[in-house]
Amino acid sequence: MVSGRQTRAGVPPGRPRPGADRAPRPLPVERSTPLDPPDELRILRFEQPVAPLAFPDGPPGWLITRYDDVRVALADPRLSSRRPHLNSHVRASLITSEEMAVLRPSDLLTSDPPAHTRLRRLVAGHFTARRMNQLTGRIQTIVDQHLDALAAAPQPVDLMQTVALPVPSLVISELLGVPFADRDQYQRLTGELLSLDRTREQLLAGKAEMKSYLLHLIGARRAEPDDDLLSGLLQAQSADATLSDEEIAALAQLILIAGHETTAHVIGLAVLLLLRPPRLWDTVRRRPELVDGVVEETLRYATALQFGLLRVAREPLTLAGQSIAVGERVVLHLPAANRDGNRFTDPDRFDVHRTDAARHLSFGHGPHHCLGDQLARVELRTVLATMLHRFPDLELATDPDEILTHTHRVVHGPARLLVDFTP
Repeated sequence: MVSGRQTRAGVPPGRPRPGADRAPRPLPVERSTPLDPPDELRILRFEQPVAPLAFPDGPPGWLITRYDDVRVALADPRLSSRRPHLNSHVRASLITSEEMAVLRPSDLLTSDPPAHTRLRRLVAGHFTARRMNQLTGRIQTIVDQHLDALAAAPQPVDLMQTVALPVPSLVISELLGVPFADRDQYQRLTGELLSLDRTREQLLAGKAEMKSYLLHLIGARRAEPDDDLLSGLLQAQSADATLSDEEIAALAQLILIAGHETTAHVIGLAVLLLLRPPRLWDTVRRRPELVDGVVEETLRYATALQFGLLRVAREPLTLAGQSIAVGERVVLHLPAANRDGNRFTDPDRFDVHRTDAARHLSFGHGPHHCLGDQLARVELRTVLATMLHRFPDLELATDPDEILTHTHRVVHGPARLLVDFTP
């Protein structure tokens, strides 16, 4: 199904061509359809692949939209991940750098080598292929339990609340050492921290509550260690006095958020894409070997990290012919890159047979490539394969064009996904 509208040149008809206009413009965020990136990104990728970008605060910077340029930039050590605020390209910074340092020190997402290398080494052993294989049986049990709950629920039932959110939440809880009984609290907090409509007071309160919660949990794990990531970090702390409780809490927060929010919404997006017309659900159910392709194509086509990644130039560089000065901010737009027609044939088509979908950049590239990519793939594969087998007649209970998605949150996906099926 082709959901985008584009001419032979890749530019939507009837839209202004900004090639001659070099005035900085705000980041395009408005979607014409729930599952497609903003149309302006397609225009910019064709006309201005390195476009002047107006930020909500501070001086202008640059927006990068082509696949090749984004991939190169992700691996360029001259572009720093250290920045005052995670979302400063889509909202004005509500918290000062000093407040941010107190509430959450640098973590894997906001550090550069050698600090990033040190932190990554501390947690990498918990995300190896061997460790993921060990978790496969437990993940299957968790999926089966929640699909039992789906089957028993009154219809229509919200797939997000019944399956998509609790499955990865429970998996990451067990891996990290966070009590699943606390899921209402940390799911509320992570949702608030990823939202773009919080006030300064709400954001400060949410960050403080999350830090307090994690520090309390670290204290509990120190008293009663277990076979989990938090206990492993505390063991590493005994040999590295520079590893503080605050750093452990920052690592735990990142893993907790990334480990359930993103995967949960990719589950919802995958099911939505398979159930909407022309209903590819039946095709994949008959050919279960396509499930891996569905996972990768969903990650490419409906990139969950919807506003891209922010970097800051710590050295002068040239990217796609554009000079970038020290201190200038650069947004690497993953959804735009994943829809680049120079990298993916017919990029605006969701194609479960696509052979190169796994070349997407949704997990990043280079030193900051997502540590949890294999865990996410195992969870997505297990949920989809089991649902296809157990719910052959699953269908949407609402018009797919009317399904609300998160437009004001860092992670994109269905807010609700009502489904029906034959018990």
